[in-house]
Amino acid sequence: MQMAGLKYGARLLELIEFPVARSLDGDATLEALQNMLDEFGKLVVKPVFFGGVGKKGKAGLIRFVDSLTEAMKAKEELYFSTHQWGTKIVRSNGVIFEEFVPSDTEIYFSISTSTRKRKPIFTISPHGGMDIESLPAEKKRMVWIDPFIGIKSFDVTNALVDTDCPEPYISSLVQHLPKLWDLYDNYGLTTLELNPIRMRKEGNRFVPVACDFRAAFDQDNHAWRRLNLPGMIFQSELTPFESEINRLRTYQGQSDVLELNPEGTIIPFMFGGGANSAATETLGDQAVFSSDFGGNPPYEKMIQISRIVFKYWLDKANLLLLIGGKANNTDIYITFKGIFDALRDHMAEYGHRPIYTVIGRGGPNLIRGMFYAKDILDRLKLPYKMFGYDSSMIEVLNYAKKIDRFWDETGRDIYRRKVESV
Repeated sequence: MQMAGLKYGARLLELIEFPVARSLDGDATLEALQNMLDEFGKLVVKPVFFGGVGKKGKAGLIRFVDSLTEAMKAKEELYFSTHQWGTKIVRSNGVIFEEFVPSDTEIYFSISTSTRKRKPIFTISPHGGMDIESLPAEKKRMVWIDPFIGIKSFDVTNALVDTDCPEPYISSLVQHLPKLWDLYDNYGLTTLELNPIRMRKEGNRFVPVACDFRAAFDQDNHAWRRLNLPGMIFQSELTPFESEINRLRTYQGQSDVLELNPEGTIIPFMFGGGANSAATETLGDQAVFSSDFGGNPPYEKMIQISRIVFKYWLDKANLLLLIGGKANNTDIYITFKGIFDALRDHMAEYGHRPIYTVIGRGGPNLIRGMFYAKDILDRLKLPYKMFGYDSSMIEVLNYAKKIDRFWDETGRDIYRRKVESV
């Protein structure tokens, strides 16, 4: 669950009294817009995307206007604009008019959880803006956060000094940035990003003003519900595959998927949040989608999910991957039976498809499930490799990546010649 922009982000920042750029919705009256122009001299017009879509600046979808005529023209151009976001083309849902904050410095600040150390971390740079990803290491700092203490003021001070932040800005940033930990920690966030924060001069001091906002929420942590945010803001445009799979979310067990790369070559059945995070990060562009099919889904749901997956992706893939940790309550036999019954039925209806299978699982009825998978794969004359619960998940994922490349280059041809010679 993700959201981006100040349309709803401002509401969150106001909870912790963090200064935020003033804004008006796309349906603002001409009089209200003119009053805002009179007060600030210039406005920033941005399209509103649901579902955490970013990179609008790099895509040229932000307009700076200093007249009502220009503001209306920008609204017309951006209201239903399209944007390439990852592998998808997404369409905006209106616009927002924001005050322009004059500043000669843009600050980048984010809080997230390190997948390597499993600890919260904040990243800060006084050289923020669109090119934050390409900054050299000496221009940004990453600092571990003790969750029992939060963000310490001296850590912010040290990071800003080390990255050559202008001295007049440091005191105000140290005063306001630690507040963001309260927002992150109390409302179920997994990521919080302000980019940019611009420094507005008020009298003899500077005040940090958030000019954009991005956040991701842990759907299983119900603390985010206390924000009373409309559910539509977390929606994104669904592909036909995502739409068909996600209809099954009303049944027992998880079923949400996110299409990552329709040109990917690995079909990953992921079970559990840990497997989802590890597999999505490790497989990269080789994975067709990200998923979590844990939660002990019944056979009827698992076979429906599998039929949909194979209908869309089996003919394009090199490798079928079943990956997860040692389950507590998910019946491995039931999930495997659903997947491999669907594989058998698909090939009976649409023809044989050479594909390699890699399994890395643990949990109740594991051996029974693996033998069931083995029997079907042997009957279909498909190659496979199985790893038990005592195998490293990362090693299994790296093995799957190597097999995927091998299968794409020479493995499928070797397999076909071997089958034909039998």
